[in-house]
Amino acid sequence: MAGTGKSTISRTVAAELAERKRLAASFFFSRGRGDISHAGKFFTTIAAQLATSLPILRPAISNVINEKPDIFQQGLRNQWKHLILNPLRNAPAQSIQLVVVIDALDECDNMKDIQLILELLAEARDLETIRLRILVTSRPETPISLGFHELPGEAYQDFILHEVSPSIVNHDISIFFQQNLARVKATNKQLKTPWPGEQTIELLVKKAAGLFIYAATTYRFIKDDAYDPEDQLSTILEENTHSQSPTEDLDVMYTNLLQHSVIGKRNRMSCGGLVAQFKEIVGSIVIMFDVMPSRNLAELHQVKFPKLSKTLAPLHSVLNIPENEMEPVRLFHPSFRDFLLDSRRCIDPRFQIDANQGHIQLFRKCMGLISKLHKNICNLPEVGILVTDISGDVIQQHIPSHVRYGCRYWLDHFQHGNPGEEDIRTIWDFLQQHFLHWLEALSLIGEVSNGVLMVIALEDMLAVSLNPLKFM
Repeated sequence: MAGTGKSTISRTVAAELAERKRLAASFFFSRGRGDISHAGKFFTTIAAQLATSLPILRPAISNVINEKPDIFQQGLRNQWKHLILNPLRNAPAQSIQLVVVIDALDECDNMKDIQLILELLAEARDLETIRLRILVTSRPETPISLGFHELPGEAYQDFILHEVSPSIVNHDISIFFQQNLARVKATNKQLKTPWPGEQTIELLVKKAAGLFIYAATTYRFIKDDAYDPEDQLSTILEENTHSQSPTEDLDVMYTNLLQHSVIGKRNRMSCGGLVAQFKEIVGSIVIMFDVMPSRNLAELHQVKFPKLSKTLAPLHSVLNIPENEMEPVRLFHPSFRDFLLDSRRCIDPRFQIDANQGHIQLFRKCMGLISKLHKNICNLPEVGILVTDISGDVIQQHIPSHVRYGCRYWLDHFQHGNPGEEDIRTIWDFLQQHFLHWLEALSLIGEVSNGVLMVIALEDMLAVSLNPLKFM
């Protein structure tokens, strides 16, 4: 088992293992991306992939599902034991060594689940019939490091990327800059030769300080078609840092990038609206629990899609902004989210994102959407029709992605925000008028199981924070 030191190459490793038929299963955590942001479907996903990559496991896994139909709702420990560990223990001996790849474990949103996952995965070392290795990549967050250190020494092996020789890392980053800036030079004939020059490459490598995300973001910033690459390069080179912290160079680059892309040469009066739009739209992207198509993101914020696109367009060096409006906007790297949410790192208050305030604003937007739900929202011709018999297009037409998001995550945003009494009153009014309409919508979008958990959490929360008679 490999330990701490998050690797951005894990997907490449997984692809190579798959090509050599040694990849048993893989799971890539990503915060704010729905089912891959938490551990709820982690072991069930691994089990499904094991049944595909190792057909000899299919009967055992199928028997568990038949005998325990509620296994998908059970805890992680039971899922691991019955769906994975026992089938592997009882399988015929295999000569090949198989690998399970788990990427970005630190992106899982529950630290207790992370520690439990590590504890359970360590049990794989006792397998006798199948040789299984588990590759885990993660940033060295304290709970994760402690989770590894609590395991027996023979259960895992560390490979810490930060301990790789700086000369090796700098050499790779230098090659990255040389090759990619050569592409910029090829498409901008006005640039002098040589460009950017060996000394400039060396300076960029020094500024990257071993961080590939710095190099990748710098490259995307320089190649921006809306600006002259020479000017963009000068902006990067003018950064003045003394590296008091491991992220200082990256933080300065993000700050300069935002000041250049969002503010530019605008005066204080004219940039106020742009900053507000940035905080509302980009702020929501970095704290949302799942992604949604760009057009639906515009609907969530009640702005026209062209305005949303105009707000996001200058940020293509940190955001993956698709041309297709039905595809979601994504962060290129979680370090940008971490930067915006930490006022100690994002020292320009114009770009600081207050997570608590952002969550409560999204809660209110979600409540505005789901308060419009009504009986038979899909206009079905008869009562009692099975959800499986309803066209997905019909459901999507009447419950589009932003409304689905509101149905699924309004309570999560409330719990992570800083609600006031008016927000509690809003929930009470919603439950009185639209509770059944909400349950109907959840059944149509296949989220009943999550809805049950939300109702349980809501009941506990209201028992503590709300006296219903106060609002009747």
